[in-house]
Amino acid sequence: MTRRTDSIPADYFAGIYASDGDPWGFTTSAYERDKYAATLAALPRPRYRRAFEPACSIGVLTRALAERCDSLLASDLVGAALDAARARCAACPWVTVRQGAMPAQWPEGRFDLIVLSEFLYFLDRNDLAALVAKVGEAIEPGGDIVLVHWLGPTDYPLSGDEAAEGFITGAVGFAAVIGAERRPEYRIDVLRAGA
Repeated sequence: MTRRTDSIPADYFAGIYASDGDPWGFTTSAYERDKYAATLAALPRPRYRRAFEPACSIGVLTRALAERCDSLLASDLVGAALDAARARCAACPWVTVRQGAMPAQWPEGRFDLIVLSEFLYFLDRNDLAALVAKVGEAIEPGGDIVLVHWLGPTDYPLSGDEAAEGFITGAVGFAAVIGAERRPEYRIDVLRAGA
């Protein structure tokens, strides 16, 4: 399988959602259900003050994260996905869902939790480095960063391992791994920002 060399453009994702409102089976897949449970279990703290989840898609993980956050900002590229995420989180007024491309439209402010779930491998190495820098500026001292990556074959610019290891290496100046779990299908890495 030939890998793409550049970050995957917005129209790729718009096309996917145009043909299927839940293209990765977030609401129906046992893989997704188990991965979400493992992601929530990996969070080191029971509650967070202000969290950010870029690439939230239709908001299934967003809705689960909302129960652990006083304030949660979620973003995605695709309008149809954002509409579904907003509907899913409608009963949670502390959740804000808005459009944004990463890393170019990184939000202002600081966060004590940033969840980067299954999207870093859509970025090329330059955009991944830019995103790592944004996270470094946005994560509060002592804040947690959670990385989740599918490990199967894709044509994305980076493999799951390349994306995770690239982030971890790039974050060395501001965060260190405090927990890691590897399963056959995915890996979860938890980093904590220096105090």
